[in-house]
Amino acid sequence: MHSLAFDVSHTLAGGLVLISFMMLYQDRLYSLLNVFALHALVLALSVAWQAFIQDAPHLYVTAAIALVFKAIVIPVALHRIVMQLGIHRDIESAVGIGLTMLAGMGLVALSMVLMLRVTAEADPLAREDLAFALSVVLLGLLVMVTRRNAVSQVVGFMSLENGLVLAATGAKGMPLVVEISVAFSILIAFIVIGIFLFRIRERFDSVDVSALDDYRGERR
Repeated sequence: MHSLAFDVSHTLAGGLVLISFMMLYQDRLYSLLNVFALHALVLALSVAWQAFIQDAPHLYVTAAIALVFKAIVIPVALHRIVMQLGIHRDIESAVGIGLTMLAGMGLVALSMVLMLRVTAEADPLAREDLAFALSVVLLGLLVMVTRRNAVSQVVGFMSLENGLVLAATGAKGMPLVVEISVAFSILIAFIVIGIFLFRIRERFDSVDVSALDDYRGERR
C-alpha cells in the first residue's frame, strides 16, 4: 500500500507540474483557460488521494472546493469575461516560448534540489509533494511574469495558489477552517480581479498590461 500510495501521489503531483508547463506553452486564451481547468481537476484528484491515504476526511472538502470552484466555476466565469470584453484571443508574451520553457525547467530543477535538501529528514512522500508543489508555485509565477495579458496573469495567480494547496495537503494537511478561509479569499480575489478587468478594458480598450506602461509614460 505504501508503494502504491507513493506512486499515485507522485504521478498526480508530477502531472500538475506537466500541466503547468502546458500553460506556459499556450498562446491562445481559450486554450489556456481549458488547461487551467485541467490543472484544477488534477489538483482535486491529488487532494482526494491524500485524504484517502492520510485518512483525513476533511481533505475531501478541499478536493470538492478545488473541483467545483477552480475546475468549473472560475474557468467558466473567465470564458464569459473574455467573451463579454471581446478580448483578443492571442496571448502576447514578454519573451519567446523557447526561453520561457527553458526558464521553467530551470525553476523545476531548482525546486527539486532545494526542497529535497532541506527536507532530508521528512517523510519521502511529503518531500516529493513539497518539491513538486514549489515547482508549481514557481511556474505559476513565471506565467504571471512572462504574459502581458491580464487574464493570463490571473490564470498564473490561480495556478500558483494550486501549488500552495498541494504543499499544504502533502504536508499532512491543514485545519478545515483555514482551507475554507483560503478558498473564500481566492473567490473574493477573483471577483475583485474580474471587476478590475472590466475597468481596465473600459479605460484602455485593452487588457494588455503594456497599455498601463504607455499610460504612465504619457503622464511623465
